[in-house]
Amino acid sequence: MQKRIVIIDDDPTMRAALGEALGGADFALQIFCDGEEAERYLKQFGADMVISDVRMPGLSGLDLLKRFQPIPFILISGFATVPQAVEAMKLGAYDFVVKPFSYRELIALVNAALARERGEPAGAGDDGEFVTEQPRMRALLEFARQVAKSHASILIQGESGTGKELLARYIHANSRRSTGPFVAVNCAAVPEGLLESELFGYERGAFTGAVSSKAGKFELAHTGTLLLDEVSELPLPLQAKLLRVLQEREVDRVGGKKPQPIDIRVIATANRDLREMIRAGNFREDLYYRLNVVPLRLFPLRERLGDIESLARAFFSRRGYPGASLAPDALERLKDNPWRGNVRELFNVLERAAIMAQGGAIEARHLLLGDDEFDYWRAAPPAVSGGAVETGAMALESGGADRLSVRAMEQQLIFKTLEQVQNNRTRAAKILGISVRTLRNKLKIYRAQQCAAEA
Repeated sequence: MQKRIVIIDDDPTMRAALGEALGGADFALQIFCDGEEAERYLKQFGADMVISDVRMPGLSGLDLLKRFQPIPFILISGFATVPQAVEAMKLGAYDFVVKPFSYRELIALVNAALARERGEPAGAGDDGEFVTEQPRMRALLEFARQVAKSHASILIQGESGTGKELLARYIHANSRRSTGPFVAVNCAAVPEGLLESELFGYERGAFTGAVSSKAGKFELAHTGTLLLDEVSELPLPLQAKLLRVLQEREVDRVGGKKPQPIDIRVIATANRDLREMIRAGNFREDLYYRLNVVPLRLFPLRERLGDIESLARAFFSRRGYPGASLAPDALERLKDNPWRGNVRELFNVLERAAIMAQGGAIEARHLLLGDDEFDYWRAAPPAVSGGAVETGAMALESGGADRLSVRAMEQQLIFKTLEQVQNNRTRAAKILGISVRTLRNKLKIYRAQQCAAEA
């Protein structure tokens, strides 16, 4: 049964963005523009979770939190202050998220909160990233659970897609700081010019455009955990400032007059070899040792191929494909793949294959891997309606097949994927491995081709 999530925000753009992001994650959404309307709904029907803006006309997010506290709340704000965040956590909010934020991060928070309500162990959710039967992986998780009780800094290293952020959340959930906030910042995603103010905050008038003071990620993580994702991307000047924060346990806002004391646990992740970066002069050695108090390294999927079958079962169950299963030839094909994108790549392949197989047994031809990417379409093209697909088919019949066949197959794949996800472009783009913008542009081209064919 789909979990019912109530979204409340007076900003129509934010409502639309939240609806699109969470609508692609198999939740039943109820979206409201003000607290009063949401309050009437919650009194009558309740909800499994509430995601609410803090500052709204009338009833605020904090007001709703006080009135419906047994329901898990995630509060979001573009004007956050440390006292406001602390008040929200004391009132029982699951987490406090500051705009702008990653929608991937928000979905992970929602899944973690719902898993906690179901009594599932921490780290078991989020598409089964830590489903494992491998002794080495189980030993790693047990060690992480033990070190979570300490206050030591932790450095998690591993390739992209192995689950470094999920392991960080697992550590936070099993620590004494689990009731405090978990704040994640992707050091590679924030522009270098904004990274200092994003991490350390700023005072009003510190620079052009600073019309009010803003707390940084360090202050917002007070009493909780701060995740520095891809810390290897920090420029050297900020590495020096980060080192001082870790040593002194206090942070200087940009333009600030005095340091702010902080009580946090820092977890850093890196998918690059920091020791190589030290030798190349791109990472400070003293910062490396400050972060690497407890080193953890996640294994790539190619070193835990025995987990693929159990990962697939967990994925099909959680993503709503209960009838999907791996045929023996599909399982062998998956074990032969190099998996450069690790578990993240595996899940995208599995979702695409489940769509191709119509939720039934998945055969090797459904996987669309490597040189066999289009074999499924050559062998058994599905009946897909839509002018663009028919146009592609006519092009094949009229000659030039070597030049146009891939294009026609691409059209079929895109339309079939959109059909299976009820035209949710965000989810379709993720399955197809392209950006939403690329998908939008391709659909425009297909519509233009259809109009030209009908003219």
